[in-house]
Amino acid sequence: WPGGHGLTLVEENGEEFLFITDSGLWKVGNGAYRQTGRVTKTTLDGREIFSISHPMNVGAYKPEWPFNPTEVAVAPNGDIYIADGYGSNHVLRYDHQGKFLGIFGGKDNVPADQRINNGHGVAIDLRKGADQASVIVTSRADNCFRRFTMEGKYVETISVPGAYVCRPVISGQNIYAGVCWSKDEKTGKMLSTASGFVVVLDADNKVIAAPGGSEPKYT
Repeated sequence: WPGGHGLTLVEENGEEFLFITDSGLWKVGNGAYRQTGRVTKTTLDGREIFSISHPMNVGAYKPEWPFNPTEVAVAPNGDIYIADGYGSNHVLRYDHQGKFLGIFGGKDNVPADQRINNGHGVAIDLRKGADQASVIVTSRADNCFRRFTMEGKYVETISVPGAYVCRPVISGQNIYAGVCWSKDEKTGKMLSTASGFVVVLDADNKVIAAPGGSEPKYT
């Protein structure tokens, strides 16, 4: 996994498995290239069960579209949701055996308030029960999370102003996320160094704490 980026632990019928997300190996500059990534399901001792490669193989992507996945979330029924956060910014959905089911999201040709812009992370939100489950996807460059139905229909935006958030992690009724960088309040530009913190949202998706950052204040 030359671009190993994400690791997801899941349980199926009492047995645990890993989903390893490889965003691929890519460089920028002279002789620039981008090697597409993959997602691999393995046992805990590393035996490969199956791998999911470039979505062009199932007709979901054009061959020239990059596939550099960053994270995986697995629904209670075993469906696999892959965030292509360093590639074409779609979410790919597969069943528990790796069969392609659908695609949603994207950065281009979608309304600005619904787009996925650097879709760095993905999580299944079960806080309201399995019958109201949804998919939360990071749109890091837009400082927010986007919520979709399990079938990929846009529901809402959860705004986290000034925070370049990573993967949402749900525990109890809260959402926790690491923030790689902050945005300067006056200039609106990203502070690229020494500006990370953690953000915590409650059951109403309101920011209630920001360890390492400024106190959250709502107007």
